[in-house]
Amino acid sequence: MSGIAEVVVGLVVLVGLFGVVVQVLPGALLVAGAVVVWGVVTGGAAGWTVVAVAVLATLVAAVGKYLLAGRHLKRAGVPNSTLVWGGLAGVVLFFLIPVIGLPLGFVGGTYLAEWVRVRDARPAWRATVAAMQATGLSILVELAGAMIVTVAWLVGLAVT
Repeated sequence: MSGIAEVVVGLVVLVGLFGVVVQVLPGALLVAGAVVVWGVVTGGAAGWTVVAVAVLATLVAAVGKYLLAGRHLKRAGVPNSTLVWGGLAGVVLFFLIPVIGLPLGFVGGTYLAEWVRVRDARPAWRATVAAMQATGLSILVELAGAMIVTVAWLVGLAVT
C-alpha cells in the first residue's frame, strides 16, 4: 500500500476513534473497516493477522459493551422500556438541536419515562444516572476495542 493510502487509512482511523467517543459516527466500524482494507491490500502474514485481530477485537467489543451495560442496568432495576423512551427522545432532539440534542434527549427522556413509571423523583434520577453510567461503560468498551484495532494496525505498519 502506498504512503498516501496509509495516511488516508490513518485519517479514517482517527475519525473513527473520534466517532467512538462522540457517538455520532459508527466509530468502531470505521476503524475496523479502514484497518481491514489496509490488511487485505497489504496481504501477507502481517496484513491478514491484523485483519483477524481487527475483526475479533471489534466483535468482542460490540458484544461486550451490550453485555456489560445490560448487566449494569439490570442491577440498577432500569427496565428496557425506559431506555427505549430515552433513546427516542434523544433521536428526536438530535434533529431539533443537532449534536447536543442526542445526550440531552436521552437523559431527559430516560428521567421522564422513569418518573412516569415510578412517580418519584429520586428513583427516577437514580435510574437516569445508571443509564448514563451504562452508556459511558459501553463507550469505554467500544473505545478499548477500537484502540486494540489501532495498535494492531500500527504494529502491522511497523512490521511491513
